[in-house]
Amino acid sequence: MWLVYAAAAAVCFGFRGILYQWTSRRPIDRNLLLLGVYLCGALISFVINLFLGQAWTAGALLGLLMGLFSFTSNAAMYKGFAVGKTSLIAMLIGMPPIVVVALSYLLWGEKLSGGQWAAFGVIFTGLVLLRWSGDFTLSRLNGIQWGILAMFTFAFTDVSSKQATLLNGNTFPTLALMYTTGSLLFLLLWLKGRKRTTGPAAQPEPDSPQAVWPPGKTFFWGMTVGLTNIAGMILILPAFRLGITGLVSAVIAMNVLMILLYARVFLKEKLSRLELTGVLCTFAGVLCLRLLG
Repeated sequence: MWLVYAAAAAVCFGFRGILYQWTSRRPIDRNLLLLGVYLCGALISFVINLFLGQAWTAGALLGLLMGLFSFTSNAAMYKGFAVGKTSLIAMLIGMPPIVVVALSYLLWGEKLSGGQWAAFGVIFTGLVLLRWSGDFTLSRLNGIQWGILAMFTFAFTDVSSKQATLLNGNTFPTLALMYTTGSLLFLLLWLKGRKRTTGPAAQPEPDSPQAVWPPGKTFFWGMTVGLTNIAGMILILPAFRLGITGLVSAVIAMNVLMILLYARVFLKEKLSRLELTGVLCTFAGVLCLRLLG
């Protein structure tokens, strides 16, 4: 059953990534948008728990840590899509299983089989090929740095989620604390940005005829995007409760295949032969983690 939850979460997060990428190229206030995303999650979590009445146990307090890591990962992913190449950022945010499996072994003794170690070799081969591709510009490096930050903080979010389930943290109290924490952090960033900015909070692309989105439109679009985020998180916690941490993380990471398909079909992004080989190796390794688990 964990596989069903994880696969459904991957679909939700795939749509979230596509919406983030589309929005990141619009003249929009990033912090206000993400405030809407997180406030949507907080409101839905609180409202659902009013009906379900799940207990606020000590394990739910891990939601505070999840909120901090999720805040960082979502901000980094959004920034990466704004300044970097979509397919490469998508590849990096598909790599949290590398970190998750290592931390799961250190924290809870979850061991890897020989096949899983072989899968990691394939993954790192892909990363090396991407690093040494001939088309590695400074602007792409900036995007990759944001992607790497998102990779690690998404992994820490997964590990914190697993720890919350081990401490019997119920789903909706945990998510309510997570999204409330993220909402407060994005609210602080937005207020700070308003104080130091005299012009528009976000500028349109040079070839874009669009005007800067007004605050109301930005906020409510963020609430709309937030539906994909909260749906994925509602599915993640039972998946971690029932499955092995590294394998659940690996299945969820496959959401980036949707983003890559979107980048190829709609954005017309093309990869060099070496980059394509690297991407295929990387995702083959992640898939092997699932099949050999």
